[in-house]
Amino acid sequence: MFNILNSKRKSIAVIGLGYVGLPVALAFAKKFKVIGYDIQPERIKLLNNKIDPSSELDASCFDDVDISFSSNIKDLKEAVFFVIAVPTEIDAFNKPDLKALFAASKTVGSVLKNGDYVVYESTVYPGCTEDDCVPILEKESGLKFISDFKVGYSPERINPGDKQHTLTKITKVVSGCDEESLDTIAKVYGAIIEAGIYKAKSIKVAEAAKIIENTQRDLNIALMNELSMIFNKMNINTFDVLEAAGTKWNFLKFVPGLVGGHCISVDPYYLTYKSEKIGYVSKVVTAGRQTNDAMGAYIAKETVRLLLSKGKMPQNCKVLIMGATFKENVTDIRNSKVADAVNELKLFLVEVDLVDPHASSVEFEHEYGIPLSDKPESKYDAIVLAVPHKEYLNLTENDFLALTDENGVFIDIKGIFRNQIHKLAYWSM
Repeated sequence: MFNILNSKRKSIAVIGLGYVGLPVALAFAKKFKVIGYDIQPERIKLLNNKIDPSSELDASCFDDVDISFSSNIKDLKEAVFFVIAVPTEIDAFNKPDLKALFAASKTVGSVLKNGDYVVYESTVYPGCTEDDCVPILEKESGLKFISDFKVGYSPERINPGDKQHTLTKITKVVSGCDEESLDTIAKVYGAIIEAGIYKAKSIKVAEAAKIIENTQRDLNIALMNELSMIFNKMNINTFDVLEAAGTKWNFLKFVPGLVGGHCISVDPYYLTYKSEKIGYVSKVVTAGRQTNDAMGAYIAKETVRLLLSKGKMPQNCKVLIMGATFKENVTDIRNSKVADAVNELKLFLVEVDLVDPHASSVEFEHEYGIPLSDKPESKYDAIVLAVPHKEYLNLTENDFLALTDENGVFIDIKGIFRNQIHKLAYWSM
């Protein structure tokens, strides 16, 4: 398989060209012949013009690569090594939504041939690849797992907006359905990964490793958020506490905040779902998720409390929220908890303006029913700095004062302007 790919007699096909799939496809295309497949023709058109719809990669990333982009299933017949990197989301009840993954499996199964390989990168619960996806591949292809085709799992570790820890610079965990597939998959990925390959003991181990990477972060941030709520009642600034505690060499420097995005706010639910299926009801993981999911509403309520303390009636107030993406300096709005804060403020009849230099107003309104304002107006009763984009870091208190009326309130979720705000009523987590 490796020799076939290395000689470019056959292609690697990457299914799904979003935040994960596109970097994978382009990295492989520097070494191998690649077909980049996505079901959205408009995305393919942009990619053919060297435009990343996710705004993560610039045009130069499309140079010196052997890749063709397509939304035509027939083009996949030229591939012998398939990488599935489609989104795995949760539904309104926080249960895994695997429609895209199963659809991609069906697509690949329809073109699968004897001797082909399929590697999944999408985040799933342990057992999903072999128990749920493989049967789809077998049904659609008429082939037999292991004897006719091989399957592996290599969890994605893409961090949107991170220009340092890029795909090739992160150790790649790989797994296979047998020793032969493990060695082959490791060799194929090893051709593009500079940081090295880690061979997991099994597909389930690799699936579980991905899940706990983000579950661990989620729980640590949940602890910081709960501590923030406790310290707030004591009139202690949490960031002051963390700064003091951080002087110890083994203190883990997590901070409170809104936890959104496609990974940290989603992956733990895949673990708790599988846990319940096998008869164990998670306590710690579930508690962490509940805490982090509630932070948008909590911040909105604290904003209202501060407005009331200044003699302002919420129904007569106008609030500016700065930042709508799930974290700073990215365009990604998936699972943004800023939307929760906006909706909670509106329950108090507060008028809200939401601005963001990176997010698309069309996409945000489509996803959350909340349009973005082109720019701030003036005379806000409160400003909430929700996402500390680089464009906001050089602002001063005078800039915020120019946007607020008398007795204005400044909510600094990440504590960016701690000890810099003196005239506005200040609060941070």
